[in-house]
This record gives sequence, C-alpha cells and structure tokens, in this order.
Amino acid sequence: NGPRWAWQKAGTVRLSAGEHEIRLIDLTGLNGRCDAIYLTESDQAPSDDLDGLRQRLNWNTVAETDVEYDLIVAGGGMAGICTALAALRSGVNALLIHDRSVLGGCNSSEVRVCLGGMAGLDPYPRIGDVVKEIGPVMGHPTHFAGEYYEDHRKLFAFEASKVRDRVLLEHCVTDLSMEGDGIRSLVVTHVTTGKKTRYYAKTFADCTGDGLLARLAGCETMYGRESRAAFGETLAPPEAERMVMGHSIRWYSEEGDEETAFPDLDWNLPFDDETCLNVPNGDWEQETGFFRDMVKEIEYIRDFGLRAIYSNWSYQKNHYCNKSEYARRTLKWVSPIGGKRESYRVVGDLILTQRDVEEHIPYPDGTACMTWSLDEHFPEPDNAARYEEPFRSFAYHRGIGTPYPVPYRCLYAKDVRNLFLGGRLVSATHVAFSSLRVMRTLGQLGEVIGLAAAVCKEFDCTPRQVYTQRLDALKERLTAGVPIPSAFHCGCGEEEKYHFKDIGWLHIYPEYGCDERHLDKFKRGIKALQIDHKYPLPDHLKDD
Repeated sequence: NGPRWAWQKAGTVRLSAGEHEIRLIDLTGLNGRCDAIYLTESDQAPSDDLDGLRQRLNWNTVAETDVEYDLIVAGGGMAGICTALAALRSGVNALLIHDRSVLGGCNSSEVRVCLGGMAGLDPYPRIGDVVKEIGPVMGHPTHFAGEYYEDHRKLFAFEASKVRDRVLLEHCVTDLSMEGDGIRSLVVTHVTTGKKTRYYAKTFADCTGDGLLARLAGCETMYGRESRAAFGETLAPPEAERMVMGHSIRWYSEEGDEETAFPDLDWNLPFDDETCLNVPNGDWEQETGFFRDMVKEIEYIRDFGLRAIYSNWSYQKNHYCNKSEYARRTLKWVSPIGGKRESYRVVGDLILTQRDVEEHIPYPDGTACMTWSLDEHFPEPDNAARYEEPFRSFAYHRGIGTPYPVPYRCLYAKDVRNLFLGGRLVSATHVAFSSLRVMRTLGQLGEVIGLAAAVCKEFDCTPRQVYTQRLDALKERLTAGVPIPSAFHCGCGEEEKYHFKDIGWLHIYPEYGCDERHLDKFKRGIKALQIDHKYPLPDHLKDD
C-alpha cells in the first residue's frame, strides 16, 4: 500500500459468547508488524482520522495517582536502571518507567550490544558497583545469542532489593505538565492497552536516550555535529552539520548440517559480487540513519536497515559467486528494533568538549570516569557512493590517555530546575559524546544521578543546588558508593552462638538474651552437644 501505514482487512469471523484470543502471525519472517487491531461489525475500514478514532475510544482519558515520588526515572537502559537502583537503595522513593517488556535497552536481548568502558576508578572507585552487579557476566561483542545478555539479571536487582513494584515495564511517557520552570507530572501510556496514568514527582531523570522529557519540557538541545569554531574542537567539521552516528541492527547466522533456502528478494537495493557484503553476521558496522532524525524518522531508519540486511543476505544465498559458503547457513536472528548510537543531547550547566577530555581539564565536580576513546562513526565511503543511502559505517578512534571524570554539571538541565540528564543525552558536544556514550560509563553516571537525587531529598534542594550548595554532601555519597547486596556470611568476629531455623539465634557471647518462650529448646540443644564452649555459659543457660 505504499510507504504509509494503512488498514488491511483480516477477514470475517463469527464469535460465540465468551473470551477469545487473537494472535497475529507474520508469514513473511521479515519483521512484519501491526500497530493496531480493530474489531467492528461494519464492512467499512476504520477512518484514517486517528484523532477521531482515539476520541471514540476514550484514548485521551488519564487516570490520576495520589502518590508523589521523590524521583521518576524515564528509560530503562543501563543508565536508567543504575539511576533508579542507586536512588532506591539510598532511601529515595523512586519509580522507573520503561517502554519495553525487558530492561537493559541496548544491552538487552532485544538489541544485544555489549557494555563498553571501565568501572570502579578513582576518584570514586565505589562508583560502578551497580553496573558490575547487573552487567552480563559473559558480555563480549562476539556474543550474539540472547542468553548472554541476562535480561533477568537487571530485573532481579530490583526484586532482590524488594522494590520490584517500582518498575513499570511496557509504559511510555507521552506527555508532561510543567509548574513554573520545573516538571510537575508525567502522563504514562501502557504500550499495549493504551491506558494512560499521571504520575507526580519532585525530581525527574530523563534516561530515554532521545531526550523525550527534556524536549517536551522545552529544554535547549543539540543534534548533529557542531562546527569547529563553536567549541574550538579540532575533530569537529568546519561547518555544523546535522549528521549523527547511526542506528545499528545486529544479526547473525548459524551453519547447520543441511542446505537451507531464503527468498530471492528484490527490494531495489541491487547487489553484485563486488558490492555484496560477504559476512555471516552484522555488528556495529551495520549502521544507517546518519542524515535523518533519530526520533521522527526512526521507523524509516529501522526499516531501511532491515531492508539492507535481508537484501544482502538474499544475494549471498541465491546469487553470490561463493554462495556455496552460505548454503547450509540460516539467518538465526535479526534485532527487531536495533540500537541507536546518538540522538538529541541536552544542554546542562556545563557542556563537555573535546578539549576538556583530551587536556584533562580538572573540574571540582568530577564524578565517574569516561575511559573509551573518542570514537566517531561515519558512512563508509564506498557504500555511500553506491547506494541511495549508506547502510554501513567505519570508525575513527583517538585515545584519551587516562580516565577522565565527568563533571556533575553535565548531568542536569540548565533550563528545567528539577531534571537530571542520563544516558545518551548528557550535556556534551558531539565529539566529547563519542567517548562518553558507552554503556558502562553511562551506567556509572546513572549511579551518580541516583546519589544526587538522595542529596536532593535530604536537603530539599534542586539538582543545580547540589552543585552550588551541597557538593560536599554529594562527594561523601560518591565516596561511599551505592549500597549493594552483601554476601551472606556468619561473621569472623569473636561471637559464639547457636542457630535454630524455627526459633532463631542464641548468642552466648556477646550475650543478647533470647525469647523466653524458646529458652527450653535452646537449653536442650546445648545439653545435646556437650561441647566445651569458648566462653562461659550465662547462668540462665546452664543445665538445671
């Protein structure tokens, strides 16, 4: 039906009374999808007037909540998870909102990008404990299978801390309300039911990756590559350009014992033996969307990436001169959503630049360290010359020397008083962002934000006032780090004690006493052992 979404008649069915289940099956195997299913007794297709349709379905009805949180975190990637966990474990009444069914963002089984960067470095070596706790044990760029990404590990961190109810999966922020120069509430929509609920908080953390909260609140944003003169950066282009690092779709194939077939596709991406990408899998280099808007055009960007993957694989299987190499290979998995590398960045009280990073300019509010090289991705020239739009990238790396602490002032918006900035939208130029952007680094900065939220709660202050008035309090928390679950142990001190599962502990030394109702059972246990105690038995425990 062309490039636009359109209704398709699925057929007519007579339903008996009672409950029924509807399943949508993709017969193509090529990432077919459906935005909505509409049941009607009419022979006519629903109107294309979506606003009118929403009105008839009471789509805009918003349920109100009567709870005010200390912090609401939007976005459940590594940055959002670490922000929420750090805040919750520091006594902050926080809520995490995520639009997917699993946590992890680019590090989830849906996207499968490994964690980059180092953790646990000076000046605050305890920052990074949460990242280590939830990060996959076997994370490595050569791993493609979903099990390696341990989705359950991220959610279990909330369950183990008894705060699972503070995580809303499959919920997306669709609107917000302002109160003066601050955010007052968010309207959150369930992505499958459409139910809308309003949530209130004192502070908010935008970890959406696209600056959703920041843009809805009217924050100043940056997009693309700044000019060389704007910040005096040698790696910036002479003139500003609206080009970002692209959207990557990981995929892989597996070789079996039998030959397998794949459809011979013609999707107007012509390949020959020279232009065909002779590869069994796709990683960071399977990248597109460089010159498009990563928010408004993400459907097109993702679809074009899929189109390139399937077309190339089709040529390899059906026409390539060395197609025998792929005869027994089956396309095992292609990410259904892909992962963004760059989107909108938000202006904070300080914008981190190439000069800051390379010259290691010290700031009094330095926090967790960035360790990745300045790593910029560009369209591969040969690929860009041959096709209507590039779908393959190459990278330029420049090491930053030693780890560099990210200033706290990059982690909150300059023009919305109660908004923290986490994840890809941290306040930095495009060049500085190319080092800052990896997930282990962003996760640690999330821990910093969670601890700063605790300072906000303790002193009833704003994110900016944490810097201007309470920086020492933040530094104390950064030094201590985020409380993490401790290993179970019985101690290595001088104590001597007995333990019954049903009635608890009896301490001989130091003597803490015990529940008098269980004293007889303790005495029977002591008598049964007849051991020489290290410390004298208290009189009330001696055999009568």
